[in-house]
Amino acid sequence: MTVESIIITQPDDWHVHLRDGEMLQQVANYTARQFGRAIIMPNLPVPITTAVMAAAYRERIVQATQEHSNFQPLMTAYLTDTIEPQEITTGFASGVFTAAKLYPANATTNSAAGVSHIKKIYPVLETMQDIGMPLLVHGEVVSDDIDIFDREAAFIDQTMLPLLKDMPELKVVFEHITTKDAVDFVTEQGDNLAATITVHHLQINRNDILVGGIKPHLYCLPVAKRELHRLALRKAATSGSAKFFLGTDTAPHAIGDKESACGCAGIFSAPHALENYVQVFDEEQALDQFENFASKNGPVFYGLPVNQGKITLKRESQQVQDRIGQDHLTISPYKAGESIPWRLLVE
Repeated sequence: MTVESIIITQPDDWHVHLRDGEMLQQVANYTARQFGRAIIMPNLPVPITTAVMAAAYRERIVQATQEHSNFQPLMTAYLTDTIEPQEITTGFASGVFTAAKLYPANATTNSAAGVSHIKKIYPVLETMQDIGMPLLVHGEVVSDDIDIFDREAAFIDQTMLPLLKDMPELKVVFEHITTKDAVDFVTEQGDNLAATITVHHLQINRNDILVGGIKPHLYCLPVAKRELHRLALRKAATSGSAKFFLGTDTAPHAIGDKESACGCAGIFSAPHALENYVQVFDEEQALDQFENFASKNGPVFYGLPVNQGKITLKRESQQVQDRIGQDHLTISPYKAGESIPWRLLVE
C-alpha cells in the first residue's frame, strides 16, 4: 500500500552552513522553515573562535530568520591549534556553544586556520570530555600521499581510533560520512560516537559528478564515493540505529564560484532537504524509520529535548527551482530544475 503522507516530529538539521552577510540573508530561511534547530558551522572567512563571536553570529542568524521565530541556531566553536580550554568551557557553560568543530587544516572551505595535528588540541578535548561537550569532526586526512577518495578511511585509522582510545568518554559526531568504512566504524564503537549523513551522499555517487562531463554543482567535500559506499549509507540511515541522524551539510556558493576553474566544494540542499531525505526512506521501504533519523536520534545524542511541533510530508511532485537568489549571489540548488516526488507542507 502506497503511503500518501506522513506526519513526524519537527526535525533538526545537525550540520548547516549559513555563511554571513548577504548570503546569510538569502539562504537562512530555507533551513528555518523546515527545522526546529540547526547546528551552525563556524567556518566563516574569519572563523568563529570565541563565545563573543558566536553570540554575535547567532544574533545575525536570528535577525535573518525572524519570520520563523521558533527556529533555534545552535552555535559551534572553530577549533584551532591555539584555542584555549577556558574559552570552550566558558562558551559551553553560558549556553553559547553547543559543540566544537574540528577541521583538519586545509580540508575544506575556510579551513586554513584549522587544526594541524590533533595532539595539539588534546588539552581542549580533555576539557570537552570532562564537561560533556560534543566534538564535531570533519573526518578527512589532508595529505598529498592520500588519494582524495581514501581520505575518510585514512582518518579513521590515523585519527579517530587513537582519539577514542585516548578519550573513551568524549562525545564525537563523525560528520557527513561517505564510506562503508565509516558506517562500520561508527556501528562498532560505543554510544559516545555517532554520525550525520547528508541527503546528497544518499542519492549520488562519484559517477554522478564525473560521467558525461564534470558536474560542479555536485562537487562537495568529502567527495561522493563509489556506489557500494552510497548503498552502505542508505542502509545505515534507514536501519533504525540511533547512531545515525540527519545533517544536510547544505553549503551555498554563488554559481560563479562553482562554475569556475577551481570550483568551490559544497551543495546547497536546504530548499528541499526533507523532501529528498524522505524520498530515500520511501525508496528503501523504511518510512517508519524516518522520524527517528530526522527528529529523534540527534536530540538524544546531544542531550536535548525532542521538538514538540509536527510537520507533514505529502507525496506530491514539485519542480525544484533552477536558480535561487539574485545577482552575484545567485545559487544553483541541489537538483535544480528536476521534479521530486514529495512536498513539505508548511503552515
